[in-house]
Amino acid sequence: VLVLHAVWALVVGQVRYSVPEEAKAGTVVGRLSQDLGLEAGEAESRRLRLVPQGRRASVEVSGASGALVVSSRLDREELCGKDAPCALRLEVLLERPLRVFHVELEVTDINDNAPVFPAAQKNFSIAEFNTLPGSRFPLEGASDADVGFNAQLSYTLSPSEHFGLDFEKNEEDGESLFLVLTKALDRETVPEHRLLLMASDGGHPSLSGTMELVISVLDVNDNAPQFNQSVYKVQLPEDSEPGSLVLRLEAEDPDTGIYGEVIYKIDSVVPPSASDVFSIDAKRGEIRLKEMLDFETVSFYNLNVKAEDKGTPPLSGHCKVVLKVVDVNDNAPEVRVTSLSVPVSEDAAVGAGVALLSVSDRDSGANGRVRCLLWPASPFGLVSTFAGSYSLVLREALDRERVSEYEVEVRAEDGGSPALRASRVVRVPVSDVNDNAPSFAQAVYTVLARENNAAGAELARLWARDPDEAGNGRVSYSLSEGGGGGAVSGGGWRPASSYVSFEVRAVDAGEPPLWGNATVQLFVVDENDNAPSLLLAAGGAGAGAGGVLSGEGSSFLEPGSLWAWASWGAPAGQVVAKIRAVDADSGYNAWLRYELLEPRGKGAFRVGLYSGEVSTARALEEADGPRQRLVIVVRDHGEPSLSVTATLSVSLVEGSETAQASAGSSAGIGGMAQGGAGSVAVAVGVSEWATNVWLVVAICSVSSVFVLALLLYVGSRCWPRSAVLSGAGPTTLVCASEVGSWSYSQRQSRSLCVSDGAGKSDLMVFSPNFPPPPPVPAGKETQPESSALLDT
Repeated sequence: VLVLHAVWALVVGQVRYSVPEEAKAGTVVGRLSQDLGLEAGEAESRRLRLVPQGRRASVEVSGASGALVVSSRLDREELCGKDAPCALRLEVLLERPLRVFHVELEVTDINDNAPVFPAAQKNFSIAEFNTLPGSRFPLEGASDADVGFNAQLSYTLSPSEHFGLDFEKNEEDGESLFLVLTKALDRETVPEHRLLLMASDGGHPSLSGTMELVISVLDVNDNAPQFNQSVYKVQLPEDSEPGSLVLRLEAEDPDTGIYGEVIYKIDSVVPPSASDVFSIDAKRGEIRLKEMLDFETVSFYNLNVKAEDKGTPPLSGHCKVVLKVVDVNDNAPEVRVTSLSVPVSEDAAVGAGVALLSVSDRDSGANGRVRCLLWPASPFGLVSTFAGSYSLVLREALDRERVSEYEVEVRAEDGGSPALRASRVVRVPVSDVNDNAPSFAQAVYTVLARENNAAGAELARLWARDPDEAGNGRVSYSLSEGGGGGAVSGGGWRPASSYVSFEVRAVDAGEPPLWGNATVQLFVVDENDNAPSLLLAAGGAGAGAGGVLSGEGSSFLEPGSLWAWASWGAPAGQVVAKIRAVDADSGYNAWLRYELLEPRGKGAFRVGLYSGEVSTARALEEADGPRQRLVIVVRDHGEPSLSVTATLSVSLVEGSETAQASAGSSAGIGGMAQGGAGSVAVAVGVSEWATNVWLVVAICSVSSVFVLALLLYVGSRCWPRSAVLSGAGPTTLVCASEVGSWSYSQRQSRSLCVSDGAGKSDLMVFSPNFPPPPPVPAGKETQPESSALLDT
């Protein structure tokens, strides 16, 4: 074969070699010099070389050996592309002698190129459900730069339940590759499919290339919006302000675009009257309050909410919102009086019902639990009859005269936090029964009445109090049988001398009537209505015939003058006569004093201020004449003062004549006129024993009056002084001094004061003080309290 080949090469002048691509540099392709019939070393000497061509040759002739070797990288795809076989025509020049040989070099293919797709990723858009299974989508296949088996490609697709591959090969269209839909798509389940398409060649080892298929599933409005719950339960306090968020709803629509845009609406509200209470944001699904809630009106709300997409036709989903209104303590308890039995009689039995009360609270739970109490607690109480109902009953006995009307406050408090309170005032008037008799302020009244008052003149006013009302407190007065003289309110008349003590009875108009008594003690107060009167005068040294000058009221002697005798040379201070006078009045009005009117100035005689004794003021002289005429006035202490005047003629004689006159006067005295009660007798020249008797009488009288005044004072201090007619005002104290002046004291006492020089004077009488009438008791304005008028 070698010989034949060499011969053939020589004959035709052409050598043929084969080398795989990508052979390393230096790889011997063929022994060219031998194949051309050259001896060893002849290739170098004869200069065997390749003739350069237009493109770079990747082989060369080795000068030493004459072999054809690889000089640079052989890339069949670069040299020949897809042509097969790939033969390179080389010209070999042998210069000595010149000769040209043709060498054909075939570059054989190796699997050095993997299949390549036109793009690394290919995108598809396929509508869901509208694209039916079996639909085919053409794919551009991969290319392989190799040839032959190395370029024979097979395709595989990553596993998918929705897609497959279809590969067709025919003479007209060549090879065609298709992506086949095997199952309908659902965008809401898988919105995008990513598959890997792989192409593998037939080389050994096989090479492969891949391309990613991205299938986007186009949406159709095949899904309705869906809430994540079918029922939402919400609690909201009833004091939530308008605008408060109730709930934020969210409905999901797996569709895209307008098919997935959701609009929220409130379909209906139960109760229907609450349709304006809530609002919802159409885009965000926020339910908010438009008005205040009221647990006591509606405690539960049911809202049916719809979520609707924008497809044509639109699809919708529904849910229910159950709103429970939580009670807050916003309602105070209510107290109502359902029945009231008034007025209540003051003799009503303990436990008697007065009113029925109803207590309620619109709140619930602890907020609606109410407890009640009364203020003040007595005299009433609360009794719970059943839930929410109370009876106002009497706990203590009533006394209308102490409290005529009660205001009872019923206080109710709920159990909320903070607690709310309410109250109701119940007015309970108390009706009267005749349980109080009329009563006077004191059991005994002392009344001082002035003498000479006119018939019918008012002596005193007596009040009897009866705290009952209306007829039970209307009082009438009368004198009880067996009382003293006088009359009440214009009754019959009796002698004033019988006014000592009597009883006044006060009777009310109740059924049966009740009564009360009071004793009235009447004292007649003296007035200065009697002037002093002169008594019979008797001369110490002898008295001439004469009489007594009297003032108003009485006459004891014949009219005439008084006579007395005095001896010449009588020393100063010798009593020559004594003027005696009496006054029918008593006390202060009967207290007499004596004054010398004539002669005025420094006369020979003087008169004692209270004794009435006429005595010498100095020693008598002949110059004084045989007779002295003295004018003496006797005055009482009344207001105004009354008086009487006496004229005393004093004859001046010798001492022996004075004795005879005195003896004759003693024999001629036949007696002495008697004065009135309480009077002091004044005598001139009487015997010493008569003077002492009258002095003892005067002292006893004064002592008796003093003791009586002292007893009255002690009694007035010990006797209760409230509302006493004669004991409420200050007492006037009158004292006599030695010179006849008077002093007054407003001290609250009944003292007696007598000066040293007034031992023979009468006692004074105190004027009464009448208190004002007692005030009208509270609550008796409509029934003026009557009084008993005592008149003469």
